[in-house]
Order: sequence, then C-alpha cells, then structure tokens
Amino acid sequence: MRIAVTIFLTDETIAPVRLARELEQRGFAGLYLPEHTHIPVERVTPYPAGGELPPEYGRTLDPFVALGQAAAVTERLGLGTGITLVAQHDPIDLAKQIATLDHLSAGRFTLGLGFGWNVEEAADHGVEWRTRRDLVRDRMALMRALWSEEPTAHEGEFGSVRASSAYPKPVQKPRGPVVGPRTLIGGAAGPKLVSHICEYADGWMPIGGRGLSESLPVLRRAWAEAGRDPEALQVVPYAVFPTPGKLAHYADLGIEEVVVQLPPAGEAEVLRVLDSLGSLGSLGSLGSPGFRVAGGPAASDTV
Repeated sequence: MRIAVTIFLTDETIAPVRLARELEQRGFAGLYLPEHTHIPVERVTPYPAGGELPPEYGRTLDPFVALGQAAAVTERLGLGTGITLVAQHDPIDLAKQIATLDHLSAGRFTLGLGFGWNVEEAADHGVEWRTRRDLVRDRMALMRALWSEEPTAHEGEFGSVRASSAYPKPVQKPRGPVVGPRTLIGGAAGPKLVSHICEYADGWMPIGGRGLSESLPVLRRAWAEAGRDPEALQVVPYAVFPTPGKLAHYADLGIEEVVVQLPPAGEAEVLRVLDSLGSLGSLGSLGSPGFRVAGGPAASDTV
C-alpha cells in the first residue's frame, strides 16, 4: 500500500521544499495539498467537522505554487491536490496550470477535486451554490477539451471554449472518458457523487475513509454499469489518521493508496510525526514507492 500525506501548508508551517525533500527521502508516495483562497470573517456556513474553524484554513498556501516548488526538488514524489475547488477557478486558466505542473513534474500530478463546503467563499467567486456540481462538471468538460490531442471545442451551460492550440498537454494519455492527469473526486458517498466519478474521473477520494465497507460495493456496481474497467477504479482514502488495523482493513478492501493527515505545524513537529509514522510496526519498512502494508484482519473504517 502506498502512503501519501496531506497537510495545510501555511505561512507558519514547514516549507514546501523542506517537506517534499523529507517525504521523498523517507519513501512516502505523495504530497497532497488543500485549497482555500480566503475565508470570509462573516461566515454562516458551519465547519463540517464541528466546532470552530481551525485558523489554518484562512492561511493556506496556493497549492499549485507550493506543489511547483515541491516538484522542482523531487524526482519520484507524487503531487496532488486535496482538493481543488474547480468551481472557484476560470477553467481555461486552471487547465493551463494543471497541464503545466503535470508536464514539469513528468506526469506526477493528481487532480483531487471537489465541490466545496464554504458557501461564503464560493459566493465571492460568483458561484451559485445550488448549481455548483453542474458547474464543476461543465468546467471539467471544458478542461478536457483543452487537454485533448486535437483542437476540440466545448460549448456548455456555464462556459465555452473554441477549438484551440493549448500546450503543454498532461502526460497521461486518455483512458475511457477521462482526459488529463489522474483525477479523483472528493466528497461523501451519494448518487450524485457516484455519477460524477463514473462519468469523468479515475476514482474517489473519500474524506476520512468512513463507511467504505458499505459505499465501495455501490460505487463498483455503478462503475461497471457505466462501462468502466473494473480494474481501473481507484479509491484513495484522504486525511486519514492511521492505525495498523485501519490500514490493514483498507488493504483487504483492495485499496492501494492512503493519504495520511499531518498537523499544520512547524518543521520540528512535522518531522516528529513522520518519524512516528515510520514506527508503526505493521507498516513494514520504508522504500519507494512508499510504505507498504499487507492485508490483515478487518478493522473499523471509522475515523
């Protein structure tokens, strides 16, 4: 099993370059970064995890700039977003950012995307909340048009682009309906999310990994009904607080990559946490492409 990490990198935490070098040296599979452009102070939307919104949400570095730094100082480390708020971007600009990062990192980029939770943040970007999922779907189609090998036009409900010369292209070749880098959709299981995953993604990024025993069969059935290759579906639990039993349970479910949550802290604390992850006995030893864990007895997938 590949073990990657995610962290709220901010102006107060370990720097992207330092973290990326440490992760690659220690054999981790990847670095995924979240995105928030800003957090309006006058906010009505509750924090999904409950309680007060942690301060790092309003201090996050731009993930593409930070991942660009990480790409420049590593050769094997996977680079991803967890998640890109596609509705809050101009899709033509975003397609260029993604393709450029993927090109410069030799195809190491994973686009983790989602629909957001902060109504006020999205509203400042002109997003109408009730149609945001349709907006994301349309913007993904527009980006796929720009990433296509031949100039391809897109005329959608929310935007359009003429058939264009648009380079660089993402490194990974088209697979089924998916064009672009590896694409995973984050969010809670439900009919709309499953539909989006089957239509234009490589798989699912369930936040925290809750309820996978119940949700995975539903997704796999819908995936097969959509005519997608059963072997191609990727499920990557995200922002997980790991235990040997939990990771063994994921392995038993056929999951090959897990993204572990790091604290939004300075260098010393983050490195201590990386050391502690390496000491989890059932993870075995470090080595490219990452920690590995064998299948074992089932454990709760509740975080």
